[in-house]
Amino acid sequence: MSGITRRTFLKSAGTVGALSLLGCTVAPSKGAKAKVVIIGGGYGGSTAAKYLKLFDPSLDVTLIEKRKTYYSCPGSNEVISGWHDLGWLVRSREGLTTRLGVNLVRAKVVEIDPQKRIVTLKDGSEIPYDRLVLSPGVDMRFDAIEGYDLKTSKLIPHAWKAGKQTTLLLNQLKAMRDGGVVIITAPAGPYRCPPGPYERASLIANYLKRSKPRSKVIIVDAKTQFSKQALFLKGWQDLYPGMVEWVSSEKVGQIDHINPSKLIVATEFNNFRASVLNVIPPQKAGWLARKTELADHSRWCPVDPRSFESTLIPNIHIIGDACIATPMPKSAFSANSQAKICAAAIVDLLNGRQPGPPSLINHCYSFLAPDYAISINGVYEYSVAERQLVATGGGETPMDADRGREAEFARSWRENITADTFEG
Repeated sequence: MSGITRRTFLKSAGTVGALSLLGCTVAPSKGAKAKVVIIGGGYGGSTAAKYLKLFDPSLDVTLIEKRKTYYSCPGSNEVISGWHDLGWLVRSREGLTTRLGVNLVRAKVVEIDPQKRIVTLKDGSEIPYDRLVLSPGVDMRFDAIEGYDLKTSKLIPHAWKAGKQTTLLLNQLKAMRDGGVVIITAPAGPYRCPPGPYERASLIANYLKRSKPRSKVIIVDAKTQFSKQALFLKGWQDLYPGMVEWVSSEKVGQIDHINPSKLIVATEFNNFRASVLNVIPPQKAGWLARKTELADHSRWCPVDPRSFESTLIPNIHIIGDACIATPMPKSAFSANSQAKICAAAIVDLLNGRQPGPPSLINHCYSFLAPDYAISINGVYEYSVAERQLVATGGGETPMDADRGREAEFARSWRENITADTFEG
C-alpha cells in the first residue's frame, strides 16, 4: 500500500467524524431552524442525516426511506456463500432518531419540486426543505441486454440489491447439482461496487468447494481488466484452482443476448450455458434522480464535489452511487465519505460560508474465503485548477501480505462503518 497506511485507514473509518472535517469549517447555525431533507436511507443518506445533526444539532433533519427493512449490500456476497443468513444484513436507523433527533419518515417520494423546494410523498403530504440531499442508489438498466428485463430478473437474479434477490441466488446455488456451472456476467463501468462481481465469484467458489466440489464459476466480463485483478487471480489460483474462470470481452466479445429459458449467455464469438445464471446488468442513477432531471446524458448525476450540490439544479445535493464523483468508485465507503463532506458543506452554505476544498478517501475490502481478504484504497482531493476530484494517493494489498490479517481488518472495517453510518 502507498499514500496512506492501512492503520490510518482503519483509524479513520472507526473514528466518529474523522473523515468529516477535512477541508471544511463547521459552525452552529444561527436564527430559525433550517430544514434539511434527505431521501434514501442507505450508507450515504443515513450518514448525511447523522452528521448534519452532529455538526449542527439545531437543524431540522428529516430522513425519508421507503423500505421498512433495509438490507446492506456490503456483506451480501457472504450471505450468498452461506456464511450468514439474510437477517445478518439488516441495518436499523433507530439510533439516529432516539439519540440525535433525526425525523425518520417511512414513505415513498413521488415528486420533488425544486422551485418550491417541496418533496411530495405517495400519500399526498408535502415536506418543505431549505436544502435537499438525495441518495437514491442505482437502478438496473434492463434495456441494456437483450433477453434480460425486470420480469426475467425475478427468475434469473442480478442480486445487486440485497434482499429477495440475494435469497433467490442463494437458493438456486443450493438446488444446483454437483458438477454444474455458475455463470456471472460483469458489466462495463461505472457500476456499484467495482470489485463486487469478482468477490461474488470467489465466495460462490468457496461454497462450491465445500458443498459441490465438481462445479465451477465462469465470469463473462464486458471489460478487459478489473479492480484488484492480480490479487483476485492469485487468490483463485491459491484457493480454487480450476474452479474460477475469468473470460474477458477481448476474448469472446461483448454480450449479445441472454436466452433465459436455456440459461445461455451469447457473446459475439461464443455461447456459455449455465446451471445457475447471475446477470449483473449495466446501471444508472436511481429513478427519482432521473425523474427530477438531476441526471445528464450519462444517466448519472453531475455534482460540484466541494459540496456535492447538483450542477443542474441548485439546493439539491446528490451523494453515493448515483453521483458522478470521478475518480472515486461507487462504494459504501465512498458514499459514507461523501455524505460527511456534503453535511459539513450544507452547514457552511446555510450560514453564508463557502465550503473549503475537500479531501475524501475510499477503502474497499473483498473476501475470497473466511480467512483470506484483499483491499484497495484511494485518496481524493479537489483540484481548483481542474475543478474536480483527483486521485492523490492509494494502493492495494501487497502480494506478500498476510491475507488472514486482511480478513481481520475487513471484519473490523465492516463493524466500524456500520456503526458510523447507522448508529446515533
